[in-house]
Amino acid sequence: MNKMETLHQYWQKKCTNKKEPHPFFRKIDLHKRRDKHVKEIGVSGRKMSETTDEIDYQLHIKFLIQDQETYYHEEEVETHRAFIDHQKRIHDRVITRQKIENIRPVHVTSYEEVPRFSYDRRKAVQYAERWWNNANPTYRYFEDNDCTNYISQCLRAGGAPMWGAPNRSRGWWYNDESWSYSWSVANAFRWYLSGSNVGLKGKELDHASDLLPGDVICYDFQGDGRWDHNTIVVAKDHENMPLVNAHTNNSRHRYWTYEDSAAWTPECEYRFFRIGEE
Repeated sequence: MNKMETLHQYWQKKCTNKKEPHPFFRKIDLHKRRDKHVKEIGVSGRKMSETTDEIDYQLHIKFLIQDQETYYHEEEVETHRAFIDHQKRIHDRVITRQKIENIRPVHVTSYEEVPRFSYDRRKAVQYAERWWNNANPTYRYFEDNDCTNYISQCLRAGGAPMWGAPNRSRGWWYNDESWSYSWSVANAFRWYLSGSNVGLKGKELDHASDLLPGDVICYDFQGDGRWDHNTIVVAKDHENMPLVNAHTNNSRHRYWTYEDSAAWTPECEYRFFRIGEE
């Protein structure tokens, strides 16, 4: 039996063992508190690299969620490292991604002509669904922290115009050689959205329920003023709350609060941005 087959058995046992806490209990509890039910859980793995005793792999988890009279799939991909000893005992852990420096842009006012645009939410969401667990080869992929790069690509697919090149601290833009901090860094992107007066900009809303598919949520998990993560709304549940897609720990149709994430703390702050409206 190879390592991936051994790991498949390991996860099957963990998901069915009634004597130990369920490995995804935070996810199950989050949905239960919102009157939803996790009906099925499926796991699969993809090997990334391997040594004699260790293997790095991607764990793909698919949840079938019952939301009142409807059902939908929520999906998440985590990167794991497992040590398998000679007795086939497994020591498994999630590999934590490195944080990119939180850079705040210094220029959000345009002195160049930036065209007005009509935001196509459908195209932005279609892009988010197409690439939630893959990297579009047209763009650079940031292996350690791709969340903001992915969101920027979604907004670009929806028609958002780029401006500010070649100054990385100005505007919102990408080309093959370089890109603005606001394109790829969560903290810079959050402040760009609230400060921009042309092109792509965000209108801050008070409530998550006000968001539409194609809008954006920014996360400060520690509540320390440094914004860590961004997601795009792709659907709404029966309570009109957002379901989001994201990269880094690739996620699809995840409940927007991220309370099931290891990064989340009770001090977490959120900002809700309407895209494409004055």
